[in-house]
Amino acid sequence: MDKHPLETFRFCPKCGFKHFIVHDFKSKRCDDCGFVYYFNTAAAVAAFIFDKNGRLLVARRAHEPAKGALDLPGGFVDLRESGEEAIEREIKEETGLQVSRPRYLFSIPNIYNYSDLEVHTLDFFYAFEVNDTTPLHADDDVSELFFLALAEIRAEDFGLWSIRQAVERLKKDKMIT
Repeated sequence: MDKHPLETFRFCPKCGFKHFIVHDFKSKRCDDCGFVYYFNTAAAVAAFIFDKNGRLLVARRAHEPAKGALDLPGGFVDLRESGEEAIEREIKEETGLQVSRPRYLFSIPNIYNYSDLEVHTLDFFYAFEVNDTTPLHADDDVSELFFLALAEIRAEDFGLWSIRQAVERLKKDKMIT
């Protein structure tokens, strides 16, 4: 059996006692207070942003995991935030672009390694077309932003598994040629 996703959590988050044991494949149960904690996926978002010439906006990751690799603008969904609100916020934070009306494409389950903890995510992918790419500036988790012609896009250049899968899916579905 694979390592339980809650293996690193040794104490009950409700009462603090250490009798916090595996209950089933997605939960742990406290033998002291009876609390069952279900390990659910975290929601994340990513954007395919195309300019008026059909080029894709790509980012270079500023931090681990996959520091220096290519990425798409995006990030985690905050509490009380919809996927659409999250992707618009993340794009603004990472690129300076103000976008609206995201077009939902698909989702991909993923495991994101954060501080040596495997965070199980469900990554939602959206598409945008922008006519004006100013002001465009790399910020937040991004060290560089640039547009790539679709013929230059190679899935293997993207550092995160789900992003590579999304790029491959778009190419296969002929959404990117």
